[in-house]
Amino acid sequence: MLAAVDGLDAANLTRAVAPSGWSIAQLLNDLTYDDEVFWGSAIIGGDDEAIGLIQDGWKAPASSGAEAVERYRHWSRRADAALAEVDLDGPPCWWPSEDVFPFPPFADVRQCLLRLLLETATHAGHLDMAREGIDGHQYLVVE
Repeated sequence: MLAAVDGLDAANLTRAVAPSGWSIAQLLNDLTYDDEVFWGSAIIGGDDEAIGLIQDGWKAPASSGAEAVERYRHWSRRADAALAEVDLDGPPCWWPSEDVFPFPPFADVRQCLLRLLLETATHAGHLDMAREGIDGHQYLVVE
């Protein structure tokens, strides 16, 4: 994710790049809060700070593109640290209340990790398309 946004200036990080109006900074916020904070740090890691930060990533304000990049970098490192310590076959360390996430708990951390990877991979494709539309840069090209 970070390599795909490397070199973009502030204007390109925050301008609308999709017909729905989202920007790369908003996409990074979604990845930060809905994946790295929610799945990686709160559910998988049981991180109290992450639990306190849970919110809809698409609605999280970003005062700048650089702030969104740095926030994603910070929380992806924390989620990586949690993953390095957890038993993939064990239960999630925390599960949100039904009013926050109205789905039954996953059986093990492995399922949580697969959800995190699925969402990240999906948005990586969105980010690649947005970046190519901005400056023609192609991060991953299969020939």
